[in-house]
Amino acid sequence: MFVAFVGGGNMASAIIGGLLKSGKAPSDIFVLEPNADQRSVLQRDLGVITLEAPGSVLQRADVVVWAVKPQVFKEAAAAAGAHIGKALQFSVMAGIRSDALVAALGTERVVRAMPNTPALIGQGIAGLYARPAVTAAERRDTERLLAPTGRTLWVDREDDLDAVTALSGSGPAYVFYVVEAMVQAAEEMGLTAEQGKQLALATFSGASALALASNDPPSVLRERVTSKGGTTYAALTSLESSHVKSAFVKAIKAAQRRATELGNEFG
Repeated sequence: MFVAFVGGGNMASAIIGGLLKSGKAPSDIFVLEPNADQRSVLQRDLGVITLEAPGSVLQRADVVVWAVKPQVFKEAAAAAGAHIGKALQFSVMAGIRSDALVAALGTERVVRAMPNTPALIGQGIAGLYARPAVTAAERRDTERLLAPTGRTLWVDREDDLDAVTALSGSGPAYVFYVVEAMVQAAEEMGLTAEQGKQLALATFSGASALALASNDPPSVLRERVTSKGGTTYAALTSLESSHVKSAFVKAIKAAQRRATELGNEFG
């Protein structure tokens, strides 16, 4: 399977790196990237074929991965459209809806993905939506593309990708935000920032692994750590009195609304 990338930034590089680690030959991957410095990085670090401008070589692609910024998609599609042949179109762009992809690319065989930044280390998760024209085999092809970057989750409605964006697309920032707070608390309690960081990150990593390994809901796992009158109880009581949970829910819904607004603007 030949894969062409339109755009060679971080997310494209993460997917390409994963493909190479899984055994794909660099000669089976083309990257259309107008930026000369980024082309040099891709050639040096990944050894893939890079293109400054669209050309007939793109017609060899079985899958075209769209990884440009949303605001330049229409221009990139107009330039590359004549060269993409009958490839499956796979978008990792935020804010460009599948209707816009169909209109710009002239095919109904479109899959949208919303990955997140842990994909850079193979620990990401991506929400996926496929247009009805996409076959089961093509769905599997897209899963194989993303498998080296982490997990995948299919949604039946395209609008659900806005919720995926709010939860997991933006989600790493929420984790880093809480880690920041834990490090600040560590310093205020007399530990060093480095000690606080190590403790916070190990706690997040371990708790996530425990939750993944358990069939119990998070509420049950939380209750097992919380003894009435104990330290955890004191902390959670304080969080509840400050309405932290409801504030988080409100924040995630704000991210969902913004994702919808971006879709209206670009898509």
